[in-house]
Amino acid sequence: MSSSGPRCPASAGQLSSVFVDDPAWRGALPGAEGIAIRAAAAAGGGSVVLASDAVVKSLNHHHRGRNKPTNVLTFDESREIVLALGTVRREARAAGRQPAHHLAHLVVHGALHLRGHDHHHPGDARRMEMAEARILRRLGVPNPWRNAAGRAP
Repeated sequence: MSSSGPRCPASAGQLSSVFVDDPAWRGALPGAEGIAIRAAAAAGGGSVVLASDAVVKSLNHHHRGRNKPTNVLTFDESREIVLALGTVRREARAAGRQPAHHLAHLVVHGALHLRGHDHHHPGDARRMEMAEARILRRLGVPNPWRNAAGRAP
């Protein structure tokens, strides 16, 4: 991977695309590529890289100084959204969500970051959560910010 980010560069405004860096995605989550492309397109585009925890850990260490995997990384210059399979699966299981729904949520989250959204301050976080929920609803994915009773936590 180059110092400017992971493989599969995309220019701003390019249609969404998916690159499967870790073939384990295909066995662990059949249809992951289609889910990712629909979610990215619905949220404004970007290239999605389906990677392993090891690749994401390396990218996270190199670009953010954090030597651990994370669920999703975004790279503004290349308009890439990189997801870690193991982390995505663990988080979905821990939250009692379908892995496909969690994948869609994280792709939408990453695409919104590429569009300038952030969540460092409470007001910004709430606006981003509302945008995610609206986009996910259009994709038929339940609101991840609601509990089983339908209320926000």
